[in-house]
This record gives sequence, structure tokens and C-alpha cells, in this order.
Amino acid sequence: MAGKRSTIRTIVNRNVERHLVKEFLMANTKRSGFGALDIRRTPQGTEVTVHAERPGMVIGRKGKIINELQKRLNEEFDLENPRLKVEEIEKATLNAQVMAEKIASALERGWYYRRAGHSAAQNIMDAGARGVIVTVAGKLTGSRNRTQKFILGHVKYCGETALQHMDVGYSVAVKKLGTIGCTVAIMRPGTRLPHEINIFSNEDLRIQAEQAEQASAAAPKEAAK
Repeated sequence: MAGKRSTIRTIVNRNVERHLVKEFLMANTKRSGFGALDIRRTPQGTEVTVHAERPGMVIGRKGKIINELQKRLNEEFDLENPRLKVEEIEKATLNAQVMAEKIASALERGWYYRRAGHSAAQNIMDAGARGVIVTVAGKLTGSRNRTQKFILGHVKYCGETALQHMDVGYSVAVKKLGTIGCTVAIMRPGTRLPHEINIFSNEDLRIQAEQAEQASAAAPKEAAK
């Protein structure tokens, strides 16, 4: 029993440490368009990969910024031989965290919340997302809190389907009236939901069977070459 408790405590502590590392790197790479963080344990140590819209701002001139972040990771966190890497986000518009940060930044610059939320949602859909929910909550127009949602396309709100197919990002805009929370949830392009099925005609099935036979017949010839 004691061994089981020790294992559970180790897992919890490791997850807490990873969350602290994520908060640290998000705060220190905010201007670079932080999109995600991957932490993998390898035989050589712990590989920490930052996904950013502008990786050059994480690396810095002659690697000055990334070297400083690497040094602080070694000194301040309980990670086994951490190695910091940076990768560029291919489509920043489809990254929920990047878009949440952009909405928060637009609100801080004085954009009206409806314009910021609707514009972000439309840009995400134009980039190829299957669906998106943009939620802004806080003191939007006065002293009372309110919540506004901008929904486009096909989305899932809860359950295993939402956890599997929806990417979620969150950021905070600090304004004179108070803070505004910005949440973006994106259903990835090409997502196929469990209830969606394809219906084939007999002719389609016949063509598929013929293509499969031709491929299996060609395989031994290719192997012989």
C-alpha cells in the first residue's frame, strides 16, 4: 500500500512540476506567440519543446534568450537533465493558445469585444478549422460581469469527443475596468466524429475490391525487383 501511495505521489508531483514549467515558459515567451509545450522523458534526460509562432524571439540574438531560459530550467525546476528546444507553429491561426493570446492583446489595445471575438472566430474558420468557440468573459462593457460566445461551424462542448477533437487555449486581458478571460476552443480540420459514417454503393465497393486486388498482385512484382 505504501508503495502504491509513493507511486501516486510521484506522478502527481511530476505533473505539478510540468504545469509550473509550462507557466514559467508561457510567461517568458509570451511575445513570441507561445502555442504549446511538449515535455518528454528520454534516456538522455527531459526534452522540453516550446512551440511558438515566432521562434526567433525565443532563441534571441546568438541564442541569448534560450540559453538564459535553459539555465533557469536547470536551477529552478526539478527536471532530470532538461534540454530546451523551439519549434515553429506551421499554422498559428489554428492554434487555440496563440489565438486566445491575440484576442487578449486586441482587447488590451482597445478593440471592442464583439469585433475581436468575431474576427478571431472567422479567421480560424477561414484557415480550415471544422468549428470554433470563442468565449470572452468579464467586465466587457460596464461594472457587471458578462459572458459572450462566438460560435462557428461544428463544435463539441463536453465528453470524450470534445477532449479528443477540441484544442483549447486560454489567456487574460487586463483592462482598467478589470480582467477579461479569453477562451478559444478549435475543432481541428478533417476531424471525423464517431457518429459520422460513409455509405458506399455496390459499384463503389466493386471498384475498391478491384483496386485492392491489383495492389496485392503488384506487391510481389515490386518485391522481386
